[in-house]
Amino acid sequence: MKISNIFKHIALVLHHKWVVFKLCCKVGIPWRGFMHDWSKFSPTEFWESVKYYDGHKSPITVCKADKGYSEAWLHHKGRNKHHYQYWTDLSLPEKTVIMPYKYAIEMVCDELASGIVYNGKNWTQNTQLEYYMNKERKNLIHPQIDKFLMATFTEVSKNGINKTLTNKNMKKLYEKYCIRMENLDEN
Repeated sequence: MKISNIFKHIALVLHHKWVVFKLCCKVGIPWRGFMHDWSKFSPTEFWESVKYYDGHKSPITVCKADKGYSEAWLHHKGRNKHHYQYWTDLSLPEKTVIMPYKYAIEMVCDELASGIVYNGKNWTQNTQLEYYMNKERKNLIHPQIDKFLMATFTEVSKNGINKTLTNKNMKKLYEKYCIRMENLDEN
């Protein structure tokens, strides 16, 4: 493990957190942006990420390729409600749950920020839509959250982040594609 990886990883996480915070402020959830990903500084997540840091890909992806799993990822997804995997329970008849609004919006900001940070100057408005369609969409995700993400990333692709990530627009997209959790008991 290189000592320089410690500082590079800290810089990467802080850069990512900063971009998430700015995007969360755009959509009216600055507190979620501020609280985003603090668990990355826990020993379980931090040291594995330092060990597998390469500067071009998520250390979690690199670790999974090496070991077949990532303790950091298992720790992270179990503590951060902005990951759709947090809302998955394979023991339930319905394996996935519709994420509450604030976490679904934070997830959008997280996904966009990851694309921006990892792709740097190569990031385009199409980056997240292409990534989601080719990688993430194959995973177990609630169908309504999937539609919400597809609509959001399609809008970013067509209109850009500034026009898409507004409080009003994100609420409209969420309401269009996701049944609000508090309304489920009424049906």
